[in-house]
Amino acid sequence: MAKRIGSSTIQCSNPISIREAAGVAGQKESQGPLGSCFDKTYQDDLLGRETWEQAESALQSAAVSLMLEKAALQPDDIDVILAGDLLNQCISSTFGLKDLHIPFLGQYGACSTMAQTIAVSSLLTDSGAVNRAAAVTSSHFCSAERQFRLPLAYGGQRTPSAQWTVTGAGAALLDRSGCGPFVREITIGRINDLHITDANNMGAAMAPAAADTLLRFFGDTGESPAHFDLILTGDLGKVGSALLLELLQREGLEISAMHRDCGLMIFDPERQDVHAGGSGCGCSGSVFCSHIVRQLKQQQLHNILFIATGALMSPTSSQQGESIPGIAHLLHITSS
Repeated sequence: MAKRIGSSTIQCSNPISIREAAGVAGQKESQGPLGSCFDKTYQDDLLGRETWEQAESALQSAAVSLMLEKAALQPDDIDVILAGDLLNQCISSTFGLKDLHIPFLGQYGACSTMAQTIAVSSLLTDSGAVNRAAAVTSSHFCSAERQFRLPLAYGGQRTPSAQWTVTGAGAALLDRSGCGPFVREITIGRINDLHITDANNMGAAMAPAAADTLLRFFGDTGESPAHFDLILTGDLGKVGSALLLELLQREGLEISAMHRDCGLMIFDPERQDVHAGGSGCGCSGSVFCSHIVRQLKQQQLHNILFIATGALMSPTSSQQGESIPGIAHLLHITSS
């Protein structure tokens, strides 16, 4: 059985293998620094569908299909699938995965959903309740803009702190057997609310949660940041990443040498007009499930922390003047 280390961290009794993973992305993402790393990219952001929401569902379906193909498995070989997205009632996941007929658990962690679904899938697998679980998430620039901000045709001005929602999806297969990479420890995030209300500055809303989760992990395990090849945050972007480093430095923790952020990796800020970087569930989902898992499998990375961050807001809460609470879930993953 999994055991608790310190106050907040859970150690798997048997490291759970990320047997396979797949990341897919849209046109803008294909033109960024990681364009060649994705398993599949699309030049039509509608993916041949009638609506942006249908297109996002198709992204999830494609990511899972590619994951299964790489693992040489069929949908019936998966015991449970855990998935979520940014849209109301997680409709991208529901409609994207319904035809697979795999037992389904919907998840909502905002942009932290990739780490959340992998964490819960790992714990279910480690407990013996399932042999194989799939963890899935997605986002789409156009569907997110329509729900959270303004109609695309409005053409509103974006502030420098605003981030660009990634059109992409990621799917990871968690298995009790396999040759890795392996999920070894999990630190579940706590809700942090510093009363940020600007929906165009989500990096600032999420950074305190990332700092809190990292501090608890290092406190629980006694590990040092220097022990890791990479400390990868989900989508803090330019503003949130700088704030995270500042918050940790105040606590005597220095991670700048090994820190990278998916929101800063997926786009080229000099060539692509994304302001503070990328965001959305599909940001860390597509980057982790393609580029990072591949590097772990090829032994280019050996020991990493993956901290996906999320802004726990909705259109209703924003319209009512509520603040934007943040969350960050951490996974300790090794190549072997």
